Amino acid sequence: MKFFCEVFNEQTKQHGMTQKAVLETIRICKYRNVLKEYLENKEQEVVDIMMSLFDEEQIMKSFIKSERYEAAQAKVKEKAILMLQKGKISIDEIQTFFPELSEDEIEEVKAEVMQTA
Repeated sequence: MKFFCEVFNEQTKQHGMTQKAVLETIRICKYRNVLKEYLENKEQEVVDIMMSLFDEEQIMKSFIKSERYEAAQAKVKEKAILMLQKGKISIDEIQTFFPELSEDEIEEVKAEVMQTA
């Protein structure tokens, strides 16, 4: 099993998280007589399982990236609100000083400042 994992890691470095990496891993292991009988009998199952793991990993990476982005945007909005409340910038300057905010986020900042004013 250790050899399978080593070959798999090698193949994903060459081919990325793709079906080709999985198929090459299986081909190499069968050629070297590692898990050969199992892989010959259950090849499609192994491919399906490995591909579903890739899909889950990609979903998790996407989720984490999205969460980090949202957290960063929330901090930027907080800074914009604080600067507006302290009179350091005007509402018209939000886009200039915080270009990473979308139009909708700028509207949210404006609404928040108006509520606390």
